Amino acid sequence: MDAVRVSALRESLAGTGWIESTRAFAGALRRSVTRRSAGGLLLVGTAGYEPWHLAAHLEDEAAWSDVPRLAPTLLRHRVPEGSPAHLSHGLRRLAAAGRGVTVLVVAPAAAGAGLLERVQDARRGGATVLAVDSGDRELAALADESLTVATPEEEPFELVQHLVSAAAGEAPARRSRPGGAGGWAAVLRRLTADPVTRW
Repeated sequence: MDAVRVSALRESLAGTGWIESTRAFAGALRRSVTRRSAGGLLLVGTAGYEPWHLAAHLEDEAAWSDVPRLAPTLLRHRVPEGSPAHLSHGLRRLAAAGRGVTVLVVAPAAAGAGLLERVQDARRGGATVLAVDSGDRELAALADESLTVATPEEEPFELVQHLVSAAAGEAPARRSRPGGAGGWAAVLRRLTADPVTRW
């Protein structure tokens, strides 16, 4: 993402409440993975959408902010033979998630019955469930925290994920006002940096 798009995004979101909403959701994510009993972050999309881009940005944030537990394990609905180790985790791990684990579901479309069932299993096991969705009420009902992107277009959904990952890396004590130069400078740095190569 280039600086021009970030600047345009900032201007378009000013006064809409989106910056506050994404920061609040990102704060819930950060608190969940940094609490004393935290047991890792599992990131999963739908059968038709793998959030590998968000996985890469969260891994970057984990390194930049010195919060290693922000680095997720990406879970996949289908794991092709010969996939590298970091891309070989299937949904069984989701169903087995228990207390201390944070599950982040990214669903630009309906999650689907199979995914919802596994998320419900994880929640019953004590996992904390967070969701970025496009209005899936069943998924939102299972989530402890949810952020709804009420638009069918793919680009705004991707941009919100950028904002969430950048805000999750910010130390709570250092956060500036949503329109403050310090907060935007940090977001701009993170959004325009080269992503990690392993994704």
